[in-house]
Amino acid sequence: MKKILIAVGALGVMSFTTNQIIDTWLLSEALNNVQDMREWMKEDIYNGRLDQSVGSDYLEVLDETEDLLIDFNNYLDLANYKLNTTEQR
Repeated sequence: MKKILIAVGALGVMSFTTNQIIDTWLLSEALNNVQDMREWMKEDIYNGRLDQSVGSDYLEVLDETEDLLIDFNNYLDLANYKLNTTEQR
């Protein structure tokens, strides 16, 4: 019986860890996409391909999106930290 409980527990931990890694990776990719878009927007404004007032509005939205993604990532990190410290007790 102990072996079954240990196996099920280990499987659960591995599943949680895998999901956490995938979530972190997806969030990181989304953040990288936003940062890439910000750079492209700045280049387009600098090269005159995009009107500066329109470009600055777009950059403002991208900045807000980046901040939201960072806040969400920090929230997930904090939630995972609390979960891990509670499990260790």
